[in-house]
Amino acid sequence: MVRFVFDAYAWVEYLEGSEKGKKVAQFLEARGSDIFTSAATLAEVVSKFQRTGKDSQIPISAIPTLSSLVSVTQEISIEAGRIHSEARKRNREFGMLDAFVAATARSLGAKILTGDDDFRPFPNAVFL
Repeated sequence: MVRFVFDAYAWVEYLEGSEKGKKVAQFLEARGSDIFTSAATLAEVVSKFQRTGKDSQIPISAIPTLSSLVSVTQEISIEAGRIHSEARKRNREFGMLDAFVAATARSLGAKILTGDDDFRPFPNAVFL
C-alpha cells in the first residue's frame, strides 16, 4: 500500500479542475493508495478559497471525504519545526505549512504529492 500526503497545491489544482488536478484525481482513484492530508493543509486551502472569492465549503467538504485528515500533534509539530529550520538554510521562502506537510508525511512513511518547487529537495516528493 502506497501512502501519499497531499499538500495544498495538489488539493487546489484538484478542486479547481485544472489539468494538474486531473493528475491528482488519478491518485485519488488509484487502487492500493492511501491518501492523507494534514489538518494544517485543510486550513491553508480554506484560506485560499476564501481569499480568492471561491466557496470555502468545497474544500471543507471534499478534503475530509477524499482523504484521511491527520491532526497536528505535538510530535508532528516538533518535527515540523526541525524540518522548517533545516529547509530554511537552503530556501528562505520555505513555509511552515510546508514543514507540517513534510512532517506529516515523515510520520506516516508517506510520499508528498505536490507541484510546489519548495519540495524539490525532499526525496519523497512526487511532482504533478
